[in-house]
Amino acid sequence: MPADSHWTYLANCKVPAGEKLPAGTFRYGAVVEYEGSQFCGWQRQAHCTGVQQVVEKALSKVAAEPVTIACAGRTDTGVHAWHQVIHFDTTTERAPRNWMLGANANLPASVRLHWVEQMQAQFHARFSASSRTYRYLIVNRPVKPAVMSTGLSWCRYPLSVQAMAEAAKALIGEQDFSAFRGAGCQSNTAMRNVQSVEVFQQGEIVAIDICANAFLLHMVRNIAGALIEVGRGNQQESWIGKLLAGRDRTQSAATAPAAGLYLIGVSYPEPFVLPYRQPPAYLLGAGATH
Repeated sequence: MPADSHWTYLANCKVPAGEKLPAGTFRYGAVVEYEGSQFCGWQRQAHCTGVQQVVEKALSKVAAEPVTIACAGRTDTGVHAWHQVIHFDTTTERAPRNWMLGANANLPASVRLHWVEQMQAQFHARFSASSRTYRYLIVNRPVKPAVMSTGLSWCRYPLSVQAMAEAAKALIGEQDFSAFRGAGCQSNTAMRNVQSVEVFQQGEIVAIDICANAFLLHMVRNIAGALIEVGRGNQQESWIGKLLAGRDRTQSAATAPAAGLYLIGVSYPEPFVLPYRQPPAYLLGAGATH
């Protein structure tokens, strides 16, 4: 295991009974970082390039056979990931370091694997996950940023972090998030369990952290858009609760831009040993809620 202090490991314990892989097949887990502005989201697409395509292509070269991957959370067009988790099955056995180095040698500069390990057959990047955490970053100043313009959202009007944090309390718990559900969402239900929300500020950057068991299409960006309206003083702190109760997306705020959104963490239950990478200072690492 890496000695880097950014990595924290869950305790190991016995693997539960369940799925078995075909003889000679191995399951690997990996942590992926990517800058999403060059991709049309995570998912493989016919009309443009998704992150999934380039990662599968790179891993397939290392495996010398086709590799298909599953991820913890399918990010939208322009959304970034500091800590995306994937798994893949292959009949090719390689040392974890060789998987990582070989894949990175075949990936564009905007995508990197940071950890690879052989996993139990029962591990599934998506279905084994207990929660995902997203961070939305807003530069709050009169002038739009030039540096990191694809990595930060921007609001020229002063924001009240205190008002945003107070309003965000209404989001906690298991409830219907139809008011923050993007058009085209294919989920069978709008019920989601938001475990924590934190709004904090470092310098001229305002951050919104949201941890939930799962997310609807554009849910975080729609919530961010509504909280920005509260922060600007255009809506009362009680507005978020009213939106939730009304379950009407048309009554909420505009969807916030994709540029400021990062998948920064995926949590798993104890049967699975998986690393967590603390976000760095330039992603406001001190504000992490893990």
